[in-house]
Amino acid sequence: MEQSDEFITVRVEDAIGIVELNRPDVLNALNRQMVSEVVGAFERLDRDESVKVILLMGKGRAFAAGADIKEMADASPVDFEIMDPFTPWDRMTLIKKPIIGAVHGFALGGGFELALSCDLLFAAEGARFGFPEVNLGVMPGAGGTQRLTKLLGKTRAMEWLLSGDTFSAEEALQWGIVNRTIPQSLLIEETKRFARKLADKPPLSLRLIKESVHTAVDATVSEGMKQERKNFYLLFASEDQKEGMKAFVEKRTAEFKGR
Repeated sequence: MEQSDEFITVRVEDAIGIVELNRPDVLNALNRQMVSEVVGAFERLDRDESVKVILLMGKGRAFAAGADIKEMADASPVDFEIMDPFTPWDRMTLIKKPIIGAVHGFALGGGFELALSCDLLFAAEGARFGFPEVNLGVMPGAGGTQRLTKLLGKTRAMEWLLSGDTFSAEEALQWGIVNRTIPQSLLIEETKRFARKLADKPPLSLRLIKESVHTAVDATVSEGMKQERKNFYLLFASEDQKEGMKAFVEKRTAEFKGR
């Protein structure tokens, strides 16, 4: 199954829902419609029981080289209030299935914010990351200052946000922004291989692990532990828990159904 919106393509392969940014002529610069299409695709794939994992990638020479500056250059604060451009970004946080980003070329500005909205990031060797907004007289507005600071801490995040400099995939790996770096020729193949590995896991476990980790980012340890234990107990009401433990005892491969 493949579906083409104006600025993205969506298809399902081996229980992996693949969303590809498709404005290669402008390095996949993000306009409001493109972001809305991405979020809409995420939500459809999240509801599709045949899909276990979502993969986000970019067509052409870059993942996404930033926001579409022409679209916002002349906007006023009132225009932004009326357009409400960041509500779709908030909806991304409600996606329950794991989202893996595959980044090559540039992930800058809004493109970097989109990458940071993924649960896991694989990057091609030579990819570049950064928030150049300060060079345009503005700042990140879709979560960049918040997510980067939580990942790197105040000092390192402040350096990159204030300078507008870019940094390499290798630095991103060293600092824990990406999970691994991969030769560009193998990026999609290796990312899909990992996505298929997750697709074989029990879906409810993936969902509740993701929920618990996201809770840990903002909650106290005590609050996070309460959420973790609630989710741990809840999984014992699932058929997959029974199947997983029975298969372990019987020394066979479990067959998870997502129930």
